[in-house]
Amino acid sequence: MSKGLPKRSEDYSLWYNELVKKADLAENSAVRGCMVIKPYGFAIWEKMQAELDKMFKDTGHSNAYFPLLIPKSYLSKEADHVEGFAKECAVVTHYRLKNAEDGSGVVVDPAAKLEEELIVRPTSETVIWSTYKNWIQSYRDLPILVNQWANVMRWEMRTRLFLRTSEFLWQEGHTAHATKREAIAEAEQMHEVYARFAEDFMAVPVVKGVKSESERFAGALETYTIEALMQDGKALQAGTSHFLGQNFAKAFDVKFQSKEGQLEHVWGTSWGVSTRLMGALIMAHSDDEGLVLPPKLAPIQVVIVPIYRKEEELEAIADKVKEIRAALLKKGISVKFDDRDTFKPGFKFAEWELKGVPVRLAMGPRDLANGTVEVARRDTKEKQTYELAGIEDTVENLLNEIQENIFQKALSFRDERITEVSSYDEFKQVLEEKGGFVACYFDGTKETEDKIQDETKASSRCFPVDWKDSEEGPCIITGKPGKKFLFAKAY
Repeated sequence: MSKGLPKRSEDYSLWYNELVKKADLAENSAVRGCMVIKPYGFAIWEKMQAELDKMFKDTGHSNAYFPLLIPKSYLSKEADHVEGFAKECAVVTHYRLKNAEDGSGVVVDPAAKLEEELIVRPTSETVIWSTYKNWIQSYRDLPILVNQWANVMRWEMRTRLFLRTSEFLWQEGHTAHATKREAIAEAEQMHEVYARFAEDFMAVPVVKGVKSESERFAGALETYTIEALMQDGKALQAGTSHFLGQNFAKAFDVKFQSKEGQLEHVWGTSWGVSTRLMGALIMAHSDDEGLVLPPKLAPIQVVIVPIYRKEEELEAIADKVKEIRAALLKKGISVKFDDRDTFKPGFKFAEWELKGVPVRLAMGPRDLANGTVEVARRDTKEKQTYELAGIEDTVENLLNEIQENIFQKALSFRDERITEVSSYDEFKQVLEEKGGFVACYFDGTKETEDKIQDETKASSRCFPVDWKDSEEGPCIITGKPGKKFLFAKAY
């Protein structure tokens, strides 16, 4: 098949958009800024969802579901929250349509105006905390550890499939605690869960950090982030966890009676990742031939392509494939036998390469006679002939090797593009000539942040939490005491 993909080096943005469409992951919908996630793309999201869901449940969380529509008055109860989301809100004002009297089509029935307008949820803190008020009376009711898988709407002006769409899928955790210490521990725990998922399953190395004050989630006292680096040298925020303090509890008057008999406000957190992770997965690993999927998230981990001329040759190969497939499935490895007679092997090879299947087995009559099979790996494009005996063990080991190799390749790329600078001139030079993360001392103020962004188009990413160098130094702009911080051009 002709893939027709642009080269990453020539037009990275076009390459990304074309790859999403040609690999059958998603397409634009009839509604501007929204997308249709196609079956192959949704299968990847389902694998992400399954692994994350297990991690959430292993840390004591349960799933629930809350309404899509939020009374407008709820959003205005937390001042920072409404300011942060007001410009992105979609508002429901009427509940009925009718035919226009002049025959021009369907119009809104003015008599069906809602008494209170409703917001299509951009996030669910307000409706959830209004619910928690009914659930919480005593310290015995705490903690509440709830997650929901849902869709949200944020009316974006400039959109790109998976990375930024007006409607997207995500999970949002919302927890309530008796103490500040417990809430902070929860926010930090979920920060760690996200980092572990990104690295162990997506094979995407991330920097764990804390957002600057002006970049915190609207209504949070602290926002923890994981920041990834894409192959074009731009950063991508891959997930965030927020310590909300008592802001939403106070806004919705959520109190509990402590063990000492005192009436106190609850402490809260929220945390989420979205289908933006699909964009990160694509951009961190894929190449000019198509997707490169880490085996742990690939919907199809192994594809088997028969090479034959006669029908009886296909039948003999198919019999052997049944044995191979059964042995692989027994190990939990997903397999597809591509026995379509409408396409030649070369077309199939190109198609499954485009779709990023980690391992391809090719078998013809000669292989069958020799008891061998050709094995090709997607990450390095290497081919090798293996004995059919024990092929399930060979493939299992190879999948583990591919997962680790993809991660190490991305890690080396990321580490080579973290550059520490000591002056603003050096900062600008590195940003333009090398890209990636630029590390410098930063005083944390919005004024400094705005100056850097206005003059360089670099956005603030985070104060890294794992770096050994935690000493203060002079901010590269103001000379005031600052901490080591990462800036980058970003999505």
